[in-house]
Amino acid sequence: GEFCFLTGASGAGKTTLLRLVFREETPSDGQIVVNGRNVAAVPHRKIPYLRRTIGVVFQDFRLIDRKTVFENAAFLPRVLGFDTARQRRVAYEALRRVGLAHRAGAFPDQLSGGEQQRVAIARALVNQPPVILADEPTAPLDSERALSVMRILNRMAQQYRTAVIVVTHDEKIMPTFKRIYHIRDGRTHEEVGEGKSL
Repeated sequence: GEFCFLTGASGAGKTTLLRLVFREETPSDGQIVVNGRNVAAVPHRKIPYLRRTIGVVFQDFRLIDRKTVFENAAFLPRVLGFDTARQRRVAYEALRRVGLAHRAGAFPDQLSGGEQQRVAIARALVNQPPVILADEPTAPLDSERALSVMRILNRMAQQYRTAVIVVTHDEKIMPTFKRIYHIRDGRTHEEVGEGKSL
């Protein structure tokens, strides 16, 4: 249920760390333990199963252009083999949580940048994963929309005991974090944030 902030200079390894946790990159050494499992040791054929337990909000959204907002949100439940009724239920519930159920029939190119980001968040939380990784989730957003995105992620952390790790340079949202980690010289250093109410 923790909501953590990860920062560091450009090139420090923030995004690389997220890619390692999600196994988009393979570590050369060491262990990465998520939910009691060393993801560094997961065989290649089982990586897709690992990724189903980790929600990811990418900086570039990575929505499927030819699919509607609903279809983007329902994509993972479909892959996981949910029946059609359950796919609809969980996808609409995720879209409702981010305030976009009314845009379910729209395509990504018909949405604003902020709306696209909220679809990406809905897709990440649709199966209520124990971990959500967010890479610069507020980068394309103004201050008001950035804080709105943080509120959504914070609610998920509290309601579902989801661990949320946010990589960002966005100083306007830093005061909302209680735990802040800085990457310097290949190591993380923790500081206690203000944790102001969202």
